[in-house]
Amino acid sequence: KIGELSFQELKKECRNDAAAALKILSFIELSRRHNKLSKGGYNKKPITSGKDIYSMLSDRVKSYRKEVLFAVLLNTHREVISVREISVGILNSTLVHPREIFKEAIKESADSIILVHNHPRGNSTPSQADIEVTKVLIESGKMLSIPVLDHVIIGENNFYSFKEKGKLEF
Repeated sequence: KIGELSFQELKKECRNDAAAALKILSFIELSRRHNKLSKGGYNKKPITSGKDIYSMLSDRVKSYRKEVLFAVLLNTHREVISVREISVGILNSTLVHPREIFKEAIKESADSIILVHNHPRGNSTPSQADIEVTKVLIESGKMLSIPVLDHVIIGENNFYSFKEKGKLEF
């Protein structure tokens, strides 16, 4: 849990040694970046499954204490153009509107998107609100010809893929 401490909290743990706290924070950040690269990073490998998304974003979202919604923007080959943070919510919900998601997709000329959000409490099972929002976003994507290929929920050491579970028609 050391990675969840703020600089001030870490400094206090290091007997007010700011240099030691900064070294630890630097090491944590370098470790995160190394993990991202060793798991494929944002290379030009096509996204083919929920596991690809989980591998790409799990380290990034583990430290969040609130729900955060991302849009993974893809080109015609299902390669990642970029990952955009769309909305930050509270412990167990986030607000989202199709306009915010698809605005980013249009700006980047994305061919399709994958929605991703975290469940800070650890259980990746979708709530009824998650299901309803996903339905609305899928329909919005159809109208804009920017399909939503999946919605992946990242929990603690697990994930839920709407597409792989066959819960919604994409």
